[in-house]
Amino acid sequence: MPVATNRQPENVSVPTPSPSTKRPPRPKRKGKNFAQTHSKPLPLETHPLPAFHPSNPISLLRLAYTYLSHLLLAPSSHPIRPYSGYFSTETRSVHVTDPEHARALWEMGFFGKGTLSRSEPSWVERERARLMKDRGGGRKAAEDATKVRREERRMFKLERARVEAERIGRQRLVEEGKLDANDVLDDDEKDSSIEAAETVIEPTQSDALATDHRSPNEALNGIFVDEKTIVNDRTLDESLLQNHDSRTQLLEPKTDATPNTATETAPPSQDDTDLCIQDQEHLQLTLEEAFFLSYGLGVLNIYPSSPPETYFPWSIPEPYTNIELFEFFSQYSHFPPSPTPAVDPDDPFLLNYVAYHHFRSLGWVVRPGVKFGIDYLLYNRGPVFSHAEFAVLILPAYTERYWNTPGGRSRRRVWEQKDWWWLHCVNRVQSQVKKTLVVCYVDVPSPFDVDFDEPFDVGSILRRYKVREFVVRRWLANRMRD
Repeated sequence: MPVATNRQPENVSVPTPSPSTKRPPRPKRKGKNFAQTHSKPLPLETHPLPAFHPSNPISLLRLAYTYLSHLLLAPSSHPIRPYSGYFSTETRSVHVTDPEHARALWEMGFFGKGTLSRSEPSWVERERARLMKDRGGGRKAAEDATKVRREERRMFKLERARVEAERIGRQRLVEEGKLDANDVLDDDEKDSSIEAAETVIEPTQSDALATDHRSPNEALNGIFVDEKTIVNDRTLDESLLQNHDSRTQLLEPKTDATPNTATETAPPSQDDTDLCIQDQEHLQLTLEEAFFLSYGLGVLNIYPSSPPETYFPWSIPEPYTNIELFEFFSQYSHFPPSPTPAVDPDDPFLLNYVAYHHFRSLGWVVRPGVKFGIDYLLYNRGPVFSHAEFAVLILPAYTERYWNTPGGRSRRRVWEQKDWWWLHCVNRVQSQVKKTLVVCYVDVPSPFDVDFDEPFDVGSILRRYKVREFVVRRWLANRMRD
């Protein structure tokens, strides 16, 4: 009986990979080191104890020395100079005008957004890149590269829609007997190559697709195809096809008859470019972010509606206290602002801050989610590392017995009850952007028995709220039958 063995024939040589056939090392990506830049999750300094190794007795002495030094003279976790901002009644937000403070708050916790940027305050970098580009040096900013990539993707989708519209028109002509089926097969093979290029297309190849100025109403194999015949079968936006030829010029290089003297000169130095740029951007904090930095962490001083640097040294006002901010933010959370400083349990600021403080205390990076029709977005580490994993929707829950009484029903701020169709629409939007919807119910307590004309404890009010989380998943009939 033959037995299978793993012996190789004696005369067969096994090829060994030569050093020349090895793959070259992948080039390192040049850019910012986000892990180092955003190493601190909050704008606080931590002073951990050194590690203890039983095999090394010196580590025990180092541990004891560090512990005793922290016990006798505890180091501060707060910055030496607190961050400063001022409250803007027009935008109902807190503005941080100091560039160093704005950069620190963004790098340590991703707080706020730039007033002239999408999220990160990068207007100075974009302006510097633009000036250096005009003078013949430098490189594009990240926003410029994103704009070019989106324009290329848009042009490719227009070309793909045009090709499919032509294919539908040819198929209709074949069905009517006006065109040979063999000619249609040849044209379909050419069109399939364009569709296959969607996954392997390079940014420089999109210009070749954009320079094809054919339209669906051109003659196909000598037979005129009506544009209405193509568009009626597939709902295609005619305005996109009409603007296709005019907008393809955005991807084509511009040539001038006269030489550009700005590009012939040597690129300016970094110092010269910095002198020409004056920072016109500041960091804008929401009411919840500002109160968390002021009350929760104690690293932000908020002043009245003027920047602190505009005052004289002898006339700088005192920053708002936590009690004043609590009343002030609750008053301006309504539109128009509430005329009375009294705080209701279901004020929008209180509901949003309770949820914001809850998720921040759990280690999530919380960002506004108005772009996707929800209240907050939850990031694992931050927006520069990955997309948001969860979308939070805040709903007040009147579970206290007081809110079911006639007096409590009249004091409710939220009257309408959301139905299933509304929740299904919100969940459908989040599933399209690959985010999990989290419905956050904030249990509203009974009215506060607090005299707001006298000092009170903000923590005692916030402790009366409760947060309940529910994850909503989209139900699919063909996948969830079991």
